[in-house]
Amino acid sequence: MKKIVIASRESRLAMWQAEHIKARLEALHPELVVEILGMTTRGDQILDVTLSKIGGKGLFVKELEVAMLEGRADLAVHSMKDVPMQLPEGFALAAICEREDPRDAFVSNRYASLAELPVGAVVGTASLRRESQIRARYPHLVVKPLRGNVQTRLGKLDAGEFDAIILAASGLKRLGLAERIRTELAPSESLPSPGQGALGIEIRADRADLAELLAPLNHPDTRDCVTAERALSRQLGGSCQVPLGGFATLSDGVLTLGGFVAHPDGSVMLTATASAPRDYADALGRAVAKRLVDDGAQQLVDAVLAGA
Repeated sequence: MKKIVIASRESRLAMWQAEHIKARLEALHPELVVEILGMTTRGDQILDVTLSKIGGKGLFVKELEVAMLEGRADLAVHSMKDVPMQLPEGFALAAICEREDPRDAFVSNRYASLAELPVGAVVGTASLRRESQIRARYPHLVVKPLRGNVQTRLGKLDAGEFDAIILAASGLKRLGLAERIRTELAPSESLPSPGQGALGIEIRADRADLAELLAPLNHPDTRDCVTAERALSRQLGGSCQVPLGGFATLSDGVLTLGGFVAHPDGSVMLTATASAPRDYADALGRAVAKRLVDDGAQQLVDAVLAGA
């Protein structure tokens, strides 16, 4: 291969991610020409409706996959939290790169933390996962939907539409906006989304040449954590319509995975945790999912989907 084309959404954060992978590939293969094909996805175009009502996170990747099928691009770079739990037939994840900060970030111009917000304060988020956890812990707050790229969301906060907003810490840090973070929320306060903070590289499954080229970008520790998180979500039929979190840590070869499923209003919150050797990442995700199902998660998921 003499040239590789990376398909990417055109938001500043997505382009940063594509440029990051481009730079890493060029460092590994100085003879390789790497180009970026910027694209607008349906998820970027529809901003007045929450993702859960228009088809979920797959709306951020469909056009990029079409570009790969048509030969206009060789690979696509995604935030792993935006990658559907089931990839379409004919596609594969060639690498999961080292994770940035996986936590959620509290951003406000007036307050230092969620706990400081007064009764009736308005918090913005596009995520049912974040919304359910806020409502469960701070029922006196008002949670309203907030869509758009990072700059758009910060602009709405600065315009006074919200008292605070919740964003992924990784995105703010990658864009050089870490100073906007007032508090990083511990996983015990806001359990992250499966894959949050990690970048994934998607290719066509028949591109063994690309799989070999991209292998050095794979980060085994991150891969195993994200594998466990995604297995949990996949087992529970995870989608944007169901508040669900999953976050794994790795220590001395042992993975510990925490997960939750909730009602969007925070009235029901089911949690479970388990540990296993890292070689059993997928099985660990399924085991934590089973614990949640045994506690009533499937009935909760079915009820949430029926009312969506």
